[in-house]
Amino acid sequence: MNTETIEEQSTLEIGTQAFAKYSFQFWTLQFSGWLGYTLVVFFAIIRPQFERPDFNFSGQMLNLCIEVISGFVLSYIQWQIIKKIVHLPLRKTLFLSFLSASLMGIILNVIKLASYKVIVYNQEWYAQWSMLEFGGWFLFSLSTMFVWTAIFFIMLYNLKLQKEHEMLLRAQTSAKDAQLQMLRYQLNPHFMFNTMNAISTLIYKKDTDVAGEMLDQLCAFLRYSLDDKSSPKTTLQKEIELLELYLSIEKVRFGDKLSVNMDIADKAMLAEVPTLFLQPIIENAIKYGIETNKAGGHISISANPVGSMLEIIVVNDGHTKNNVKEKGFGIGLKNTEQRLNTLFNQVCKIDMAYIDKGARVRILFPLIQVDTFDG
Repeated sequence: MNTETIEEQSTLEIGTQAFAKYSFQFWTLQFSGWLGYTLVVFFAIIRPQFERPDFNFSGQMLNLCIEVISGFVLSYIQWQIIKKIVHLPLRKTLFLSFLSASLMGIILNVIKLASYKVIVYNQEWYAQWSMLEFGGWFLFSLSTMFVWTAIFFIMLYNLKLQKEHEMLLRAQTSAKDAQLQMLRYQLNPHFMFNTMNAISTLIYKKDTDVAGEMLDQLCAFLRYSLDDKSSPKTTLQKEIELLELYLSIEKVRFGDKLSVNMDIADKAMLAEVPTLFLQPIIENAIKYGIETNKAGGHISISANPVGSMLEIIVVNDGHTKNNVKEKGFGIGLKNTEQRLNTLFNQVCKIDMAYIDKGARVRILFPLIQVDTFDG
């Protein structure tokens, strides 16, 4: 199937959807438009003739009814014609549409003029037609059908714009999800390398029980993580569950040297977040704050709403300027910040500061709550 055929089928599909979607609007427009036409003709043409002695009121009104009904039917036929040819190339569609509109204008003009002769003046329908008279009436009839054709194209063009906008939004969403997944995949190999290296070290030291426990925890973490792999975003509640699995692995390594405290506000639990966005922050805290400190240390994690934003603060009491490689530490923060910016499509804030006892990482991003989340 060539590109032109695919484009024609796509255009036909859009056209079909257009006419299905605009069915109600079409009939509303038909009735209101021809009602307006009736009022214009009545007040502009018929009403000024009331004072004429030969004025035929009943004939004029019957003629107007026939004129409006004929126009109503012909505009409907024109709509059906456009339905059939809308899938053609634009130039051909426009040419055939306005050609058919011209034909409908001629038919409407003949009906109007013939009805006027027969009903209003009791003449033969073809009697005393002059080119000037026919041309004057035809100009109005042709303009009427052209206006209806233009309106139909405006309706169709409006829907095509909506469809293109929806397709653009879907494309942007897909691109955003792909970028979030890509950034997430940058984290998983790093974590896997560190964990497997720790397990191999335990095995080398013949600490098989601890290595086995750590491997079990790693399997549980990966099973949970892979179940959520189809979605690059989740809720903070699920993120905390994943984080607890990750911390259970690290606690096997560090034992009593690592203690963690979490203070998560209930309102923050259903906040939308990128999957595994906290893990690299905690991994850095362990690497630069716990692992380098012989006595171990403590990590605290808090999450609280601040107006329309969610503030997450991670503090560890062993992280100092002397035991951090700024470049390595910055990669994790930058990656997390980029994932947040991509998810929320705006600038989110992550900053790190050294405090009296350790270091603090503050994360600030929009608080968007979800009732349920298919992850």
